Amino acid sequence: MKDDPTESTQVAETERRAYSAPALEKGLDILEMLCRSEQPLPQKEIAQRLGRSVGEIYRMLSCLVERNYVAQVDDSSYTVTTKLFELAHINPPTHRLLTEALPIMQRLARELDQSCHLTVYSQGKQVVLAKVDTPSGMGFSVRAGSELELLISASGRVLLAFQDDETRKSRIEEAIERRPDLADPQIDAMLETIRATGFESIPSVQVRGLYAVAYPILDTQRHAIAALTVPYSERIDQSQRKSIPEVTQALGVAARTLSERLGGAAAGRQVSDKPALLERPARAGKR
Repeated sequence: MKDDPTESTQVAETERRAYSAPALEKGLDILEMLCRSEQPLPQKEIAQRLGRSVGEIYRMLSCLVERNYVAQVDDSSYTVTTKLFELAHINPPTHRLLTEALPIMQRLARELDQSCHLTVYSQGKQVVLAKVDTPSGMGFSVRAGSELELLISASGRVLLAFQDDETRKSRIEEAIERRPDLADPQIDAMLETIRATGFESIPSVQVRGLYAVAYPILDTQRHAIAALTVPYSERIDQSQRKSIPEVTQALGVAARTLSERLGGAAAGRQVSDKPALLERPARAGKR
């Protein structure tokens, strides 16, 4: 006898309600709203925006004020304090990113016998946060702390592609202000293609024979907080060298694993879902 899908849905909903914490959810709703507001909000407006009564949120606000997450700035208005910021920096995101990334990067480098590096955005450019060298000792790698361009590199384009429109526009402007000669009228179309595909794969315009594959490391909003890149160099003395499609596949798995470890999501489609994507025409770029 087949299970009734309606009954299964009802059971799942009942279990979800059994483990819910309404008071906690109300408190988190208030914190999230106040964090998004540029000015203090009156208690009445908070209640209206959340679709709740003033009485429902009064005790929540009182508790948040007592615990110093929220400050009462006058008789009826509230704003967030710096406590969330302080707590976040007890365990800095960069430290967490490196802690989770390095073991994954080391396994990836061993599997591919290629170097890999992790970059983050910084004022119109990207900075190499970490790198793992080629295990065999011969290959191409970049130095940790190096500054790389955004607009012409696989990793830079990935960092731009997976952002909201406003952030993307702002970062492109910063990159062009830094390097006007790298402006490209086709950049928006390129970034949309990368976003749909889930990764970037291009030959280098700086090092002959080098090929770069980059994936985003995503947060909970599917925005790139970093880019994981393999600068693929071919060894003519190794007949069993991993191919670019194999590198792309392995790098995709590594990037998805790291995103999930950080609480984020996978980018675009799985490489294995669409192998033809690996053979799309290459565009000019560097690592």
